[in-house]
Parts: sequence; structure tokens; C-alpha cells
Amino acid sequence: MNNPKFTTPSGDTAPRQVWQQTVDAVLAQTKSQAAGLSSADAAERLNTCGPNALPEKKGKPGWLRFLAHFNDVLIYVLLAAAALTAIMGHWVDTLVILGVTVINALIGHIQESNAEKSLQGIRNMLSSDARVQRNGKHETIPTRDLVPGDIVILRAGDRVPADMRLIETHNLRVEEAILTGESTVVDKITDALEGDLPLGDRVNMVFSGTTVSAGGSVGVVTATGAQTELGHINQMMAGIEKHPTPLLVQMDKLGKAIFAIILAMIV
Repeated sequence: MNNPKFTTPSGDTAPRQVWQQTVDAVLAQTKSQAAGLSSADAAERLNTCGPNALPEKKGKPGWLRFLAHFNDVLIYVLLAAAALTAIMGHWVDTLVILGVTVINALIGHIQESNAEKSLQGIRNMLSSDARVQRNGKHETIPTRDLVPGDIVILRAGDRVPADMRLIETHNLRVEEAILTGESTVVDKITDALEGDLPLGDRVNMVFSGTTVSAGGSVGVVTATGAQTELGHINQMMAGIEKHPTPLLVQMDKLGKAIFAIILAMIV
């Protein structure tokens, strides 16, 4: 995550991560305070940072995604073979070949649909509303309007709306299994931590999409939207390059070879 980095109190310019800093240092860096942001300041930051939402690409219609799986050299060869066997009156062979092409497309379509559902499941982990301290008073705002520097109040049962550095905790325990895979809840603190810690050990922070299982807290938002840990997972899942397996590579080569032979025979 692109966490804000800080200089040390001594003036050392070595980068410092959010969890390594004191509460006062984080508030200073985010240009925030315990009383929260003003509406004008929050609006300006929202315009700069964008909404606290995970990016979502407009997907193709299901039928187009299904047809895309027929766009393959080997499939072209199989369809040509199906047409040839049909002309020759070998209907059983024709149906078998067509069945193979359709099943191949169905499998690819189902796998792609499952990936889309996984991405949507990640987006659904965001809460719809958040309790914040703005203009010196408590307000409830849409989660997508949260900005870095916002002061957020969390209670038991809440879904954490953004990545935050904790500034107050009251017996806070958080379920972080969706990010860490650990089934046990994590006790949270506000003290600064040392070292380059993995996500599960950053116990003075809470992360977007996790759930408050007990207690309460106040935190300052350090990352929103695509810059959160959940946002990075969403980006990785959406941007994973689909590398063909060795079998698919060989099948593609075979399809091209067969296609070349057929063309040579025609010529």
C-alpha cells in the first residue's frame, strides 16, 4: 500500500510508515486534528483524492464473453471439421465436435464469471456509511465520501470503511481474516510500532473491509479507495495476466499447424 511516509522527529529523512509514527505525527502529516476536518476541507480532499470506492470496469455482456471463447485457431479448425463432417453426412461426428467446442466455451465462461463474482464480493466488503467527526461534531456520511485525514468513530459490529491509524481504542478487537487469513481476532493498540511489519502485525491500524468484533475506537483515515489494502487486492485480481498453461500453448501450436496444413492443401 502507498502509505504516507514521514520524517523522524530528529529531522532524519528516512521514510517512516504510518504504524511507526506517533498519533500526533500522523495527525500532523494528514493535516488533521481530533475535532475532525471541516466540510470545506473534506470537499477539497475528495476532489483531489476521489471517492472512497474500489475501481470497477464496465464489463462486457455475458453473451459477448461467451462468444469470445470461440475466438481461437484450434476452435476454428474444429468448426471447419464440424462443417466438413456435416457435408459428408457424418452427423454423429459433427455433434461430437460441436459439443467439444461448446463445452470448452462454457468452461471458460464459467471461470471468467466466477472471477467477476470474486471481484464483486471484494467490493461488497465496503460499508455504506461511516461515523465521522467533522466541523467539531459527529456526523454520518456515505463511505465513498471519506477522505484521508477524516476522523472516524468505530463501534462493535462496524465494517471498517477505510484504512486508518488508530488514535483511541477501547478494548478494540478486529476480525481481519479477509486480509490475513487468520481466524483469530486481533487486539488493537495506539502505540507506535517499530520495524517493517507485515499487515497482520500492524496492530495500531485497522483496514478497509475488516470487522470490529468488540470494543470501539477512533482513527484517522490514511488511505481510501484503490490505495487501501483491500483496494490493492482488488487491483491484483482485476489485473492478473492470464498466462496460458503448457497444454494450452501446445494446443494453440497444434491448431495453427493444422490450419497451415489445411491452407496448404487448399492452395
